[in-house]
Amino acid sequence: MSHDPGKCVRIGGRLVGPGERALVIAEIGINHNGSLELALRLVAAAARAGCQAVKFQKRTVTEVYSAAELLAPRESPFGRTNGDLKHGLEFGESEYRAIDSACREAGLLWFASCWDQASVDFLEAFDPPCYKIASPCLTDHALLRRHRQTGRPLLLSTGMSTLDQIDAAVETVGTEGLVLMHCTSSYPSQAHELNLRAIPALARRYGVPVGYSGHEVGLAATVAAVALGAAAVERHLTLDRAMWGSDQAASIEPHGFERLVKDIRAVELALGDGVKRVYPSEVAAMDKLRRVR
Repeated sequence: MSHDPGKCVRIGGRLVGPGERALVIAEIGINHNGSLELALRLVAAAARAGCQAVKFQKRTVTEVYSAAELLAPRESPFGRTNGDLKHGLEFGESEYRAIDSACREAGLLWFASCWDQASVDFLEAFDPPCYKIASPCLTDHALLRRHRQTGRPLLLSTGMSTLDQIDAAVETVGTEGLVLMHCTSSYPSQAHELNLRAIPALARRYGVPVGYSGHEVGLAATVAAVALGAAAVERHLTLDRAMWGSDQAASIEPHGFERLVKDIRAVELALGDGVKRVYPSEVAAMDKLRRVR
């Protein structure tokens, strides 16, 4: 299976793909810790950093987890069972209405990764510009088909997945309106396992834009992903990496996110068009330093 990369995907009025600036997504995910006030502070931080979108996670807890999983002991600020934690981290309609309003005011796109079909039904009421499909859901073909039925663009994360599994997922949803997201599903990911060269390889194989969803510590690899052609980048955003929560340590604080966006934009400018030329700014040095012409 081999294709020529090239086509772009329109997400919320923006083109995502070759020749376009990378779509920078701040994943808030569950870093709000069940607090709407904290979620809104994270939305504001993403806007200040220069992001174009924020992403949340949505689960119908009783659909995604078995009764035994929910009853399992697990200490958290919400109680003593895994169910207490999972229910405590979920937002409902009123919270997402407030998030929708805040994102519109800030000029941010917002969407979510839905872990079950009922969550897709829930999010449809908010008219999201796209959906993100999390890496663990890549092999859930029924869920993939439900996402495709919405007719919205899809960002499909490829962590913990083989090429055969990605082939099957792409065959299920088709390539129209599809952006693949290269990802390593460990938290935090180690540098030697990031395999950023998979970004252009996936673009060649599937003929769709490919982005990067990173969980590493630091910014360098994400900037390098853009240099390798990532059409979108997604990193977790937190107000404080020491805060309680499973994703906080692999997240970026607001000042780091601001630096990340600036570095991405600088690298995009520096990449140029690939045509070798002599710039007018070089002429004075050429006249002064070149002895043989």
